[in-house]
Amino acid sequence: MRMHSMATQFMRLVEAAANAGDLTAAMAAVTDQLGFQYFALTHHVDIVAASGTAIRLHNYPAHWADYYDRNALGVSDPVHRASHMTSVGFPWSRMSEMIPMTREDHRVLALGRNQGIGDGFTVPAHVPGEARGSCSFANEAGRPMPYEMLPLAQLAGMFAFEGARRLWAMRAGLQTPPRPILTDRQRDCVLWVARGKSDWEISHILGIGEETVARHIKQACERYGVSKRTYLVILTLFDGTLTFSDIFRRRYHPFPE
Repeated sequence: MRMHSMATQFMRLVEAAANAGDLTAAMAAVTDQLGFQYFALTHHVDIVAASGTAIRLHNYPAHWADYYDRNALGVSDPVHRASHMTSVGFPWSRMSEMIPMTREDHRVLALGRNQGIGDGFTVPAHVPGEARGSCSFANEAGRPMPYEMLPLAQLAGMFAFEGARRLWAMRAGLQTPPRPILTDRQRDCVLWVARGKSDWEISHILGIGEETVARHIKQACERYGVSKRTYLVILTLFDGTLTFSDIFRRRYHPFPE
């Protein structure tokens, strides 16, 4: 219940953010609540060459951020490359299982540790048609990873990056595209996905075929322009199609385990 409350509170802060300063303050607050010291919301590009068009918010030590940008590490950073191999968050300690680590990769990580950046947790952000990005939370070297808070860090990272996309679009004067609208049956299927049910379970709960469930979810993903169910759920939470109350409500009869 505590995580539910924290996630709801953070989502409201992100939705209310009118500028990058508001989002930075929200990120600083949730980073501390998660048990981390640092955060970074960023596109995986050469930030200097992007000239302000790429998402970039962080509270990393200034000297490390300056070095990082001068050397265009946003393109080659092993953390960023590892995030391209998954759709869920991961501790940096697992990177060597995800990508081949070069001598230069180990050198960059060692430089980061020397500048006060130890272990971290990165949430990928893959939006079709856009540069890849991520939200990372990190601690100083030697500080333990708050493993019990990583499920909330996963949600917070996805909420934060989506909020940053909205703010950067506003800053660039881009028009917000029309909000996708799901059919009632598509929404029902996405709701049960959010509650952790498989297509087979959903088919029995709703009294429809398993292939029909899969088709409804695929069509919902297409309407939102995403390929991952997790990201679909996050976006439906952002635009009000689903709410946390819908997902966590207990006044229903779950399918027997």
